[in-house]
Amino acid sequence: MKYIFILTAGIFFSISNSSAQEFSKQELDSIKREIFTIKNDVKQMQFQLAEAKKTLKTGIFVATLGYTVTIIGGQLLGTNPELGEVLLYTGGAIGIGGTIVLVNGFNKISLRKPKIGD
Repeated sequence: MKYIFILTAGIFFSISNSSAQEFSKQELDSIKREIFTIKNDVKQMQFQLAEAKKTLKTGIFVATLGYTVTIIGGQLLGTNPELGEVLLYTGGAIGIGGTIVLVNGFNKISLRKPKIGD
């Protein structure tokens, strides 16, 4: 009788141990999936930042150029009013265009809102 009890207990522990290992494998697979998802999210963010960097640099350059032309136009209003006025309007338009490019660059950085529970 004692041997049957020991044999039954041994079988019970071996079954419970194997199911615990399976549960552990499921958890490990879940963790691997989460890590893979996080890696993909980080790569996506890095890509968005690289794209945004190009756009932001272009926007800064265009806006600076536009507002520089505007300043030059303002300076010329006293000596050459016709050219100064043209440069004011042209520089303002270029500056606004550069600002729009900047806004588009910031929109590339924007990420989706996180879901509740993420």
